[in-house]
Amino acid sequence: MAGIGGGGVQGYVCTPHEKQSGSLIENWKKSDNVIDIYFVTATFSDESVPYFPNKANHYTLASFSDMTGILDDIKRYNMDRLSFMFSFSSPLFERSGDKLNYVSLYFTKYTNGDLALSDLANAIARREKVKKASLAQMQLLASEQPKFTFPYSKNLVILEVRSDAPD
Repeated sequence: MAGIGGGGVQGYVCTPHEKQSGSLIENWKKSDNVIDIYFVTATFSDESVPYFPNKANHYTLASFSDMTGILDDIKRYNMDRLSFMFSFSSPLFERSGDKLNYVSLYFTKYTNGDLALSDLANAIARREKVKKASLAQMQLLASEQPKFTFPYSKNLVILEVRSDAPD
C-alpha cells in the first residue's frame, strides 16, 4: 500500500487497553510498521450500541504505515473486545507540523466525489490546528461480528490535530 505523500501513516488501529495488551504494545514498540502509539479514551453514542456491542472505553491507538502485519498481530493476541482499524482511502489535505495532540473521527453520509466533501474539506482547512484530514474506511476486528453492519463504515473523516498552532 503506497503512502499518502510517501511512506507515512496509512491508518490507525484501535485495540482495547486491557491487561493482556501489554505484550502487544511491546511488540508494536519494536515494529518498523508502527509509527506512534497512544492511550485513548473513546466515547460512543447510545445509538451506536447495536453496531459496537462489545466496545471498550480505553484503547491503545497505533498509527501504522502498512496494514499487512497489524491484522496478524491482533489475531495473534486474541483480544476479547472489539478492535477497530481505520485505513486512509483519500487525503483531503495535509500540512506540516509536529506534536499531534489528538485524532478525531467523524462518520458522514457523504462519499468520495460528493461536492459536500469538498466544502467540508475547505471549511476544515481553515482551522490552523488541523494537521491532516483524510477520508477513511473502518474495519471491525472481533472474534464474533456484530449483528448489525454499521452503515457509514466506508465514509469516515479522520482529523489529526496538532497543538503547535494558534487558533
